[in-house]
Amino acid sequence: MTERLQTLSGLAPTAKLPAYDRNQLKSGILHLGPGAFFRAHFAPFTDAAIAVSGGDWGIEVASLRTADVADHLNEQNGLYTMLIRDTSGTVAQVIGPILRAHVATRDPAGLLNRLEDPAIRIVSLTVTEKAYGMDTATGGLDLNHADVAADLANRHAPRGVIGYLVEGLSRRRAKGIAPFTPLSCDNLPSNGAVLKRLVLDFAERVDPSLRQWIEANVPFPSTMVDRITPASVEATYRDAERLTGRQDLAAIETEPFTQWVIEEHFANGRPAWDKAGALMVTDVSAYEKMKLRMLNGAHSLLAYLGYIGGYEFIRDVMDDAGLAALAYRHMHAAARTLDAVPGIDLDDYASELIARFANKAIAHRTYQIAMDGTQKLPQRLLEPATEALAHGDKAETYAIAVAAWMRYAIGEHGNGERYELRDPRAGEIAALIADVPRTGLAISAALFTLSGLFPAALTGHRAWTQDVSDKLEILIQDDRLPLF
Repeated sequence: MTERLQTLSGLAPTAKLPAYDRNQLKSGILHLGPGAFFRAHFAPFTDAAIAVSGGDWGIEVASLRTADVADHLNEQNGLYTMLIRDTSGTVAQVIGPILRAHVATRDPAGLLNRLEDPAIRIVSLTVTEKAYGMDTATGGLDLNHADVAADLANRHAPRGVIGYLVEGLSRRRAKGIAPFTPLSCDNLPSNGAVLKRLVLDFAERVDPSLRQWIEANVPFPSTMVDRITPASVEATYRDAERLTGRQDLAAIETEPFTQWVIEEHFANGRPAWDKAGALMVTDVSAYEKMKLRMLNGAHSLLAYLGYIGGYEFIRDVMDDAGLAALAYRHMHAAARTLDAVPGIDLDDYASELIARFANKAIAHRTYQIAMDGTQKLPQRLLEPATEALAHGDKAETYAIAVAAWMRYAIGEHGNGERYELRDPRAGEIAALIADVPRTGLAISAALFTLSGLFPAALTGHRAWTQDVSDKLEILIQDDRLPLF
């Protein structure tokens, strides 16, 4: 059996190694959610920043739920391989800033101790939208969210991300320790503002004076992150071993493109991410809106149409000339809802996205992108659709995308085979459509009543809802999308 990746010595010459001494690195960042996207984006940017400018910005990671990634990283002393794939080949880069991994469910006290440690100056997050426990109708805490309810009932023994952040900040305040900077890297519009709102909401409910201290002392910068990162598969691990000479159970793969826009607002310093290619700005909103609406919106459109149409990967969907053209049309529709984005030509951006989606070396599953639709639709599709209709646009591509999500939400292929929605509101969705006729009109009417999801401006727009219904009827009748 091949030796595990545990040190940087003796690796194959095809592997690119960290350009700094890991033995001299000390922890400065605690990252919650060490999934593939973090390993393809945040950690490589930090790796490059340390190589350029040094600093004690080693990363400790913590999983709030499953232990597998944390265990693999600990077994490998924090090292893992990032495969960068395109049609010209694959580059293997060993990423080095991770020093230790924690599993919150095994040692919650240990994680709280790390949050309290003054050496930790940034607590970053990639936990997915659903982990925030946000009520989409109010924008505040969802008091029925399991983690939120549990943490409010027992604030000193948290299990959810908001509970951990508030308890960590509370302990620092009590001991006179400077706060850390919470840094959201999740695909939420104004993710820093959202995180701040939820943290303040939670703090107000447990200790109003703590809320005041957080509001006065803790920055919550927003970020926009972009790098297509499919789930790791056997080929990922096989190629990582071939190119490094070591077995790597934490290996990930991604595309060459990477982008990070960060608001310059930190409590106690940051790595030199700007020297690693990140763009530091005063306001990230224009960039994140561009990405959410043009990239993520088109991605969701292709994922739902592709999955119900029998395409396993986005690259396969892009082989369908009609669907590729539809994606391009949707990007331009989304661009019409945007203000100017400094330094970005939106036509060029759309063309670049089409090329990225079509990258044959990236196997990004439509089923992976389709998950958690009720968490993703508002910012990717429903908000821009509302704005488009308000400005007299017919918002047709948005109607197609919503109809495709509704067809996906039925949870059944055309041949009767069932599949799991993998959505936090899957039970509600199933209950709404359980006893309605399998028609576009009936299914859309039922799903439009899903609490807190669709804005009244959309459900009250008869022409648009009829368009959704008509397109859904087509998809119910023929998954292969003959008219799109």
